[in-house]
Amino acid sequence: GSTSVVGAWGYFRKGLVSLKTALVFLLPSLAAVFAVRKLLLPAIPHELFTLGSLVFTKDLLVLVAFAVLMVGAAVSMIRSKQAAVVLDEERHPKHAFNYPLVLSIGLVVGALTGFVGAGGGFLIIPALVLGARLPMKLAVGTSLAIIALNSLIGFTGDLSAGTPITWSFLAGFLAFALGGIVLGTYLARFIPGAKLKPAFGWFTLAMGAFILLRELVFH
Repeated sequence: GSTSVVGAWGYFRKGLVSLKTALVFLLPSLAAVFAVRKLLLPAIPHELFTLGSLVFTKDLLVLVAFAVLMVGAAVSMIRSKQAAVVLDEERHPKHAFNYPLVLSIGLVVGALTGFVGAGGGFLIIPALVLGARLPMKLAVGTSLAIIALNSLIGFTGDLSAGTPITWSFLAGFLAFALGGIVLGTYLARFIPGAKLKPAFGWFTLAMGAFILLRELVFH
């Protein structure tokens, strides 16, 4: 969430954040994030079931769900070159703003964000391009703004539910993450987007597969 704030501010200064779209998307999304973090997750028992020697706990469920989403996101990014024509704002036909679709996707993405703690940018950007008909760069900036606010509400829901926070770890992780944002933004100027996106997709696929194998096979 904090790194998204930094990224969103840079896009906002360039006029690449659609506040109208962000508000329409956020209405159901924020409600879903807060409800999941406040009501659903605390209601799930710590131990769900056992498969052989594997005890399927709530933490494992969230981690596996996150890894599955990572794999799905990776596949979409690796195949994004095939969909480039669809997502290209210069070739994309203009249509009316689809309020029901944006509201529906906001609800789904908000629920996923609340459950696995992921911002859902890999879902939000295609939704904004195809549903809200935003140009690609505007969709990226708006997505960062949505992720930042979603994360803030989810974090607030955790605090109100009494979830313990390791503040020292959070501070250290955030310092490195913000440093990575600055470094990555600088390096991105020298790397073509057509090469960067599939490379990141393969990296995400490897990480998702590693988590699934470690937790479910080599536990």
